[in-house]
Amino acid sequence: MLLVFCIALMLSAVALAQTPPMLNGEMTQGSLIRGKTDAKVKVWLNGAPIMVSDSGSFVFGFGRDAGAEHVLEWQSDGAKQAMPLTVKAREYDIDRIEGVAQKYVSPPETVLERIRQDNRAIANARATRSELTDFLGDFIIPAEGRISGVYGSQRVFNGEARRPHFGLDVANVVGTPVIAPVGGVVTLAHNDMYYSGGTLIIDHGFGVSSTFIHLSKLHVTQGQRVEKGDLIAEIGATGRVTGPHLDWRINWFKERLDPALLLQ
Repeated sequence: MLLVFCIALMLSAVALAQTPPMLNGEMTQGSLIRGKTDAKVKVWLNGAPIMVSDSGSFVFGFGRDAGAEHVLEWQSDGAKQAMPLTVKAREYDIDRIEGVAQKYVSPPETVLERIRQDNRAIANARATRSELTDFLGDFIIPAEGRISGVYGSQRVFNGEARRPHFGLDVANVVGTPVIAPVGGVVTLAHNDMYYSGGTLIIDHGFGVSSTFIHLSKLHVTQGQRVEKGDLIAEIGATGRVTGPHLDWRINWFKERLDPALLLQ
């Protein structure tokens, strides 16, 4: 009887190790994928370890130009298991414009150091590896208004491709409230960056963060905890813009993701 009981326990442990994690999210470029596995299971994406909570929750994302083939691996007490992931490619709007003056294409030399400082501050905020689990919540759109720009679109000035647009633009008048799409902690609050003007970054945990740019007024400070729906800022026309709007972006560490996919 004892032998049978021991064999049953061993089979149960093997079955646990081989149970694939549950994944929630569209397998497409720009998507945030939230996963759930058993407690104390380790997880890797393409050979790199990713954070797993004590309850077995984890998250990862695929950037705008992610390739098609990826591998998710997991391990409990038994051998490492693997599951292939196929990411669907998307088509993006490309806008080609000729005859643009050079001063509108490249920034002047006098502001390059300021831009580098801004970029370092943003990179440091997005590199936060907290154990917050707010990313598991349902996201809401952070402002009311007309959708004036979408993720992945790109402009080509005088035959030279510019960086793609990585956010969701919501156009409205200056002063329109901006609210937290989900809970988190403010990791960057800056009133005037060269490109993005008034800029906020909120950490949602496990490398997931929201960035809000072109703001006219900030209502929160660095280190402050916010909950979904809290007033955090106001829409503006600061930085390099052609009109008042909110540019909302989602990152998983360095991977730039599509906020619109979190609203579906």
